[in-house]
Amino acid sequence: MSIQSTMKALLAESPNSPLRIADVAKPVPGEGQVLVRIMASGVNPLDLKIRAGSAAHARHPLRAILGIDMAGIVEEIGPGVDGFRSGDAVYGMTGGVGGVQGSLAEFAAVDAGLLAPKPQNVSMREAAALPLIAITAWEGLVDRAGVRADHKVLVLGGGGVGHIVVQIAKAVGAQVYVVDGASKMDYLAGLGATPIDRAAETVETYVARHTGGKGFDLVYDTVGGQGLDTAFQAVSRFGHVVSCLGWGNHALAPLSFKAATYSGVFTLLPLLTGEGRPHHGEIMREVTKLVEAGKVMPRLDPHRFMLGDTDEAHRLIENRQADGKLVIEIN
Repeated sequence: MSIQSTMKALLAESPNSPLRIADVAKPVPGEGQVLVRIMASGVNPLDLKIRAGSAAHARHPLRAILGIDMAGIVEEIGPGVDGFRSGDAVYGMTGGVGGVQGSLAEFAAVDAGLLAPKPQNVSMREAAALPLIAITAWEGLVDRAGVRADHKVLVLGGGGVGHIVVQIAKAVGAQVYVVDGASKMDYLAGLGATPIDRAAETVETYVARHTGGKGFDLVYDTVGGQGLDTAFQAVSRFGHVVSCLGWGNHALAPLSFKAATYSGVFTLLPLLTGEGRPHHGEIMREVTKLVEAGKVMPRLDPHRFMLGDTDEAHRLIENRQADGKLVIEIN
């Protein structure tokens, strides 16, 4: 019986060059790693920035295999790994930055600390859509802000991270409000949130209407730029603002005068530095519980893509034509 020594992988060879399928060496799991047969790879806007060479905060030298999120089957266990067996279905945010091999390949040798059992009630495609957005939502809501049932939570942007923020906040019993475009109002209402049309109401208007002018206990900004300034206006006294896109220059006075606090979320740090990787696995285990309880579910774009279609998937994101998360099916 022959042992497979190579695998198919999608290579980004230079900034913005066409992606190319090639035969490369199949990885071997090292200390603390498991070899995963990848079934699906989640697509994130960050992949496009890395591919273009414009993501200074997410260095990933090209030539490289992209793909941050994955779901698959454990094929082989490396030395020093407990808690996983060959044949386990797993998922996690496992590479695609910091020189760590990404998930647009048939196999990856993955730090076992980054992985969790895949929820049993979702497909590989659905599972691969979750890790980056779910970890980002959890770190902001739970780790930084300590969301509680008595909180009024405002979410700025109901897209990738935002729609998971809504569901986690609802799962703990919080009252949730979401600011987004008119086309998303029905979907966000269906998640149990109160939708706010950004074109129809100013921040002053919806703060007055929903909080009596007091402000929201917790504001999660997923938009960045002007969105963070809006968050500072919308938060209550002694409240907390979280942002996963803290770009730009911002006046802190509106926050300071309310004695409110701010936390930034940079989900990539464990992949870039190696510090805190087991906590990502812990978060994903909590997400698995929420998914299996029917409290969290990713919204997927209906388009289906195989490995050779990744350029097309990237174009949908670049042209802002994706209606939900995109996923590449590998095996």
